[in-house]
Amino acid sequence: MRSLPAIIFAIAIVLAAVVLGNAVINRNRPQGTVNVTGLGESNFTSDLIVWEGNFSRESSEIQTAYSNLEKDRKAITSYLDSKGISSSQIIFNAVITNPQYRQNYSNDGRYLGQTFIGYQLNQSIKIESKDVEKVEKISREVTELLNQGIAFYSQEPRYYYTDLESLKLEMIAKATEDARIRAEKIAENSGSKLSDLISANMGVFQITGQNSGEDYSWGGAFNTSSKNKTASITMKLVFEVD
Repeated sequence: MRSLPAIIFAIAIVLAAVVLGNAVINRNRPQGTVNVTGLGESNFTSDLIVWEGNFSRESSEIQTAYSNLEKDRKAITSYLDSKGISSSQIIFNAVITNPQYRQNYSNDGRYLGQTFIGYQLNQSIKIESKDVEKVEKISREVTELLNQGIAFYSQEPRYYYTDLESLKLEMIAKATEDARIRAEKIAENSGSKLSDLISANMGVFQITGQNSGEDYSWGGAFNTSSKNKTASITMKLVFEVD
């Protein structure tokens, strides 16, 4: 009859053989990962417009300059009201006062100091509205104020979208689905099967003007000059494959 140590030794040899056999099988099993990048993209139209402009008056007397500026402010308010913009929608910023000086030079070019000649007063206005088409039209026609003797300078409107967070979620979902489909196709073509998701990394959210040819920015592009825009985002996914 075999001794107990001999029996234990024999069992150990069998167990070792089993373990080593499984190690070989697992080592040869086709495992790996697939890395894919998906794109989510959507065109949309801005639903909020921000338009700004400014006007100014000059005079040797600050009271006269301010009085003329006040007349211009009332005329601008009346003009915008006639175009359908109520006074409650108009934000008039504080008046900025700039003293004006003339630089004096001698006939031979020596600087002789400066002479005070008066004041320049500037005031800017700002309008935010969801009636994009109306304000857009006014921004183009506001030069009509020149006929009233008002030196009004209009800036280019800026365009925004108020439901941006929902749009981001939609783009993330599209980009994730696009990446998953790409990963499944790669796995299928290589004779493998897509398994668990290992990691997911979101790219930078980009907003560019439609058909503008704008470049993406590493920090994210955010176009405000175009009414019609394109939003996009990428998702980088890593899957296990069997």
